[in-house]
Amino acid sequence: MPVQYKDYYEILGVPRGAGDAEIKKAFRKLAREFHPDVAKDKKKAEEKFKEVNEAYEVLSDPEKRRKYDQLGANWKSGAEFHPPSGWENFGGGQAYRGRGQGGEEFEFQFGGTGFSDFFEQLFGSMGGRRGGFGRFSNFEETETAERGRDVEGDIMVTLDEAMRGAVRTVNVRHTIGRSVKTETHQVKIPPGVTDGQRLRVAGRGEAGSGGGAAGDLYLRVRLAKHPDFEVEDHNLIYDAELAPWEAVLGAEIPVPTPDGRVNIKVPPGTQSGQKLRVRGRGLPVRDGGRGDLFVVIGITLPAKVSDAERKLWEQLSRESKFNPRS
Repeated sequence: MPVQYKDYYEILGVPRGAGDAEIKKAFRKLAREFHPDVAKDKKKAEEKFKEVNEAYEVLSDPEKRRKYDQLGANWKSGAEFHPPSGWENFGGGQAYRGRGQGGEEFEFQFGGTGFSDFFEQLFGSMGGRRGGFGRFSNFEETETAERGRDVEGDIMVTLDEAMRGAVRTVNVRHTIGRSVKTETHQVKIPPGVTDGQRLRVAGRGEAGSGGGAAGDLYLRVRLAKHPDFEVEDHNLIYDAELAPWEAVLGAEIPVPTPDGRVNIKVPPGTQSGQKLRVRGRGLPVRDGGRGDLFVVIGITLPAKVSDAERKLWEQLSRESKFNPRS
C-alpha cells in the first residue's frame, strides 16, 4: 500500500550526513519549541511534536537509521512511497497482510497511535504472536474451533502520559477479503508505563474460526523522546552543565523535574560525569512510589574570556598546585 513518505532529515532540519550530536541538538530545539505544555496552539504543536519525535526515533537509533538510509532513491516517488521488494523481511518483522484460517486475505491498520503510516509500515511491530503474520497456509475450513491470532502495534506515549496516566483513542481498521470494518477503542495508559510494555485490549485481534474466541490486541509502548530527560526504567536522567568554579566551590542549581523545577546542591569538588540523585522525582511505580531523577554533571568552559578574566585564569594557573596528569 502506498503511503506518504517522511523525510526525517528535513523534519529535523539537518543534513543527511549529520552526526549524533547535531541530530540530538536539533531534536531538543524543536521538541522544546513544539512541546504541548508551552505552545499556544496545542493541537498543532502536538502533531508537530509527534512528527519530530518520530524523526528522532529513527535517526537516533543506528540500526533504524541504517535501514532508513539504505532506502536511497526509493524514498520519494512523487507524493507516495512504495517500500522496496522484500522490505517486510528487511525492516524488522512488520507485515500488514496475511491469510486467515479459511485462506481469506486480511489486513490490519492502526490510527491514533502517534506514529505515521510511513513509520508503521517500515518500523512498526504489528504481527501475530502465535506464529506471526506471513506464515499462514491455505487449508480448508474445518469445524475445529480455533482462537484468532493476537495482533500487535506500537503506541507513542509522552512522558506526561507516563507520569499521570491517560486514555487514548485508537482506531483499528480490519480488512478481511472485501469487507472493511473500523473499530475505535479507548485505551487506558496507566501511570508509570515503561518503554516496551504492552497494553492489552482483550478480544480485538484476529477473529477466531469455527466458533473460537478472537485474539487480543496488544499496543507496545514507545516512550516519546523528551528534550530534557532520558528514561531508564522508572528513573529519569538529566544532563546539567556547571561552570568550572561551580564544580570546584560547589553551587546550588535549578533542575527540571516532571513536577516543576527544584534547586539541588552540588558539593564542592564535583567531577564531570558524576551523578547526583534526587529521590522520588522520577516516574511512578506500581507500588505507589516514584523512581528517581539522576543529574549527570558536565563541566563547560567559556568559549571566550575578557582580558580581566584571562588575567584571573593566569593568576590561578600560577598559584594552583593542581596537576591533572600527575
